[in-house]
Formats: sequence, structure tokens, C-alpha cells
Amino acid sequence: MHEGDTAPDFELVANNGEKIRLSSFKGKKNVVLCFYPKNHLFMCPSKKVFKMAQSVISAYDDILKTDSVLFAISVDTVDDQAAFVAQYTIPYLHLSDTSKDVCKKYAGLNLAGLAKRSTFVVGKNGIIQKVFHNIDVESHGKQIAQALSDLNN
Repeated sequence: MHEGDTAPDFELVANNGEKIRLSSFKGKKNVVLCFYPKNHLFMCPSKKVFKMAQSVISAYDDILKTDSVLFAISVDTVDDQAAFVAQYTIPYLHLSDTSKDVCKKYAGLNLAGLAKRSTFVVGKNGIIQKVFHNIDVESHGKQIAQALSDLNN
């Protein structure tokens, strides 16, 4: 997927059990999709996943002010997503893509079959407005907030 492409619709289950359909936000909200490999790698928390979550949490209020919603997506199960969100008190929903279909369409998969770390900003019109591939996990929240602010101007 590239900037200017129509964002493929999908429906995934969130950590709270809610079904999230991308197309339900069309014409209403910008949508940020943060793909990442997995919550816990090699039996311990991944520092990058936690640092990226911290970065996004620190900018979350600014993200919401842009009439946007944000979802994190990985191949983890709904139960794993729920435990991760609870463990780190994350305010945004994490979506489970155990089939890997959405991860393949958007981010692509790495050699281990996990989603490549990348973020897609989908405008209210359903078009991908911004794509981040080489992510600095410590400043990524600010990057997302800036991209959304630029989109609304």
C-alpha cells in the first residue's frame, strides 16, 4: 500500500472484543493504523513495542484532537492484545489479525511471518494519506500527530 491508494476495508476484533470495520469511519474520522510484529517476542516484552506505545500514548490527546482514531494491529490473539493493553494501560484499541490477511495487505510480513513495523494514516475519504516505514519508535507519536495536523490544514 502506498500514499494515494484506497485503503482496503477490513474487520478485526479489538482487545475489548469489539469488531472494528475500517469503512465505518469513512466520512467521519481519519484512521491511523499502527502495524507492529508482536506484543511479546522470545518470552519477554519487546522494548520497541513498549517504547512505541509510550510514544503514541504521549501524543494521544493531540492525535484525538485531529478528529482521528488510532488502532494498533499485530498477529497476536485477542486475549494477548487484552493482556498487553491492560499491562501497559494503553488507551487505544489493539486489533488482532491472527489470519495475517490485513497485515499482509498493508504492512507486509517479515521473514518470521510477523507484520513489518509501519503506520498508515487513512483520511476521512478512505485514501491513504501518509505511510511511515522506517519508524523511530521514540518520536513516532509526534510524527503521527504532525501528519494528522498537516492533513487537517
